Amino acid sequence: MELQLSMVVLEVADLEASVRFYQRLGLDIPDVVPGGRPVVAHRMGSGVTLLITTSFASVYDPTWSRPSGSGYSQLLEFYVGEDSVVDSRWAELVEAGYVGRMPPTQTVGPYAAIVEDPDGNAVLLTSDEAASPEAS
Repeated sequence: MELQLSMVVLEVADLEASVRFYQRLGLDIPDVVPGGRPVVAHRMGSGVTLLITTSFASVYDPTWSRPSGSGYSQLLEFYVGEDSVVDSRWAELVEAGYVGRMPPTQTVGPYAAIVEDPDGNAVLLTSDEAASPEAS
């Protein structure tokens, strides 16, 4: 059997703030249930589940502690299809107060921008119109 990525777990400090960020990014993530479990799950079209939680790591690994220091510990890439969508999503998130690490630019690979989520994780927004069949 071929190895498949099944789930990405984001261990966050503030579940509601993180859910708002990823909803604003454009994911159809459910709202946090007041008084419910400290977790929100979203299955992407690719089949990968994004699990946002405040307690997953500590439940499964009692020695776990939140990393400290500068820089980000995780980078998530979201392919958004078109350069204009990279531009608009980045602008919307930065205008909403999130930290923009890299404004939209043509990299040596895809057109890309980086913004931080509320926990300082890097969120890479990419499109690769130059690689699409319509660009030929």
